[in-house]
Amino acid sequence: MRNKDLVSIDRLTSEEVGDLLTLAKDLKAVYRHGGRVDSLRGKVLAMVFAKPSLRTRVSFEVATVQLGGHAMYITHAEVGLGKREAVPDAAKVLSRMVDGIMIRTFAQGEVDGLAQHASIPVINGLTDLYHPCQALADLMTIDEHFGTLDGIRVAYIGDGNNVAHSLINGARRTPISLAIAIPRGYEPKAEIVAAAQAEIGTRLTIGYDPVAAVRGAHVIYTDVWASMGQEGQREERLARFAGFQVNDELLGHSAPDAVVMHCLPAHRGEEITDAVMDGPRAIVFDQAENRLHLQRALLHALMGSR
Repeated sequence: MRNKDLVSIDRLTSEEVGDLLTLAKDLKAVYRHGGRVDSLRGKVLAMVFAKPSLRTRVSFEVATVQLGGHAMYITHAEVGLGKREAVPDAAKVLSRMVDGIMIRTFAQGEVDGLAQHASIPVINGLTDLYHPCQALADLMTIDEHFGTLDGIRVAYIGDGNNVAHSLINGARRTPISLAIAIPRGYEPKAEIVAAAQAEIGTRLTIGYDPVAAVRGAHVIYTDVWASMGQEGQREERLARFAGFQVNDELLGHSAPDAVVMHCLPAHRGEEITDAVMDGPRAIVFDQAENRLHLQRALLHALMGSR
């Protein structure tokens, strides 16, 4: 990758995204057949967590170890970015001690600041604005399932959140089409939508009817209605999102071969039903597994070649 960091997908080129997805699939095959790549031998990844996570921590830690390196778990309380420790100072200190930084936090500015001031790769493990690692693993999963991203239509049903923003940026760098259906007032950020539509036009649509969104879709994607940090809005959101559940009735309006995705964790019975989540059309756990394979490729590309 020409980029030093993964801050958000829109800062990558289409070629970089394509190369990363190809590398992820290639390395997945290597490890599935008992092979090994030691591109991180002797290297250390600092993992800074302000938000807890199952998939982000396990996938990055396992991927680092599988590539021969070591992953160090650091809580946000130990660093205190922007409070106890200025972001530029933390970036410079870590740059002298480790070989890469993965951060999962609230503010996108913390990731941007680390990337600006660090001399080592910085990876956005999630912010309130973007979730690029998730969206890249999603694109990998779609590509594996359909054998292509060309002409694939994705319907995202739910909140215009960080996952939606990164899927929008994914559509800017790949040939997929994306239809987003949300309740009014919960739209993705207007500037992210405008930037994407200026590049890809009608391959991105924003609407308020989930039935219209899923018609003709190959992939139906959902996420929780109240993300981490939005617990105080939970009851209001449950009421506003009630008509946006991915259930058998909604799937009845989609193509019979459409698949269902969810970035997890799922609030079963809210944004998705048990019947759909555990049904034959769900590829949710393929999607979760591919976080590991995508992360391995990302670490290899950013840290293994330097």
